[in-house]
Amino acid sequence: MGKVVLYTAKISPPGRSVELTAKALGLGLEIRQVNLLAGEHLKPEYLKLNPQHTVPTIVDEDGTVVYDSHAINVYLVTKYGKDDGLYPKDGVTRAKVNAGLHFDSGVLFARLRFYFEPILYFGSGESPQSKIDYLYKAYELLNDTLVNDYIVGNSLTLADLSCIASIASINALFPIDATKYPKLAAWYARVAESPCYKPIIDADELPAVVRAKLVENRK
Repeated sequence: MGKVVLYTAKISPPGRSVELTAKALGLGLEIRQVNLLAGEHLKPEYLKLNPQHTVPTIVDEDGTVVYDSHAINVYLVTKYGKDDGLYPKDGVTRAKVNAGLHFDSGVLFARLRFYFEPILYFGSGESPQSKIDYLYKAYELLNDTLVNDYIVGNSLTLADLSCIASIASINALFPIDATKYPKLAAWYARVAESPCYKPIIDADELPAVVRAKLVENRK
């Protein structure tokens, strides 16, 4: 059996969420790095795979192409999961997991992107405090959402694997204050520091690249 090919970037939280999902599934990936800062995602050969020119994108062994990390993760679990633990079939539980996926795309990653995109791509040497405050508000929202060990109940789901990828990058730039967000801090330690997922989380290059770009842009 061939491997699923993952086109991703070392600065991509969504790409990392796919790696985390594959790890949870015990699924091997053939990882191909796409240099976003060099514009490799805009080359014709990549646009043929993904006309939205985003990462991540996967190509399954049968040639199926899927893009958007949340769609990819649902696809991988549906096709390769040995059970429905990561994406429960129960309608109520699945709705809650879907809410977590949308929270990542619509709040966590969206707000992180609003912060880093002008720095990485448009030469900004600073970011409005309002954008930073918006990131801390996301911490507050997720902290208030957590009532169990995980985002949905007491077992790991795709909601956790998507949200942790974005939160890890935000936390590296703006550390979580456990006195203000105790449930969030405990959840972060539970997922990001687990031996299974820590190496993938630690491979995040986005914070270092953002810091370096800030210094470069301020010259």
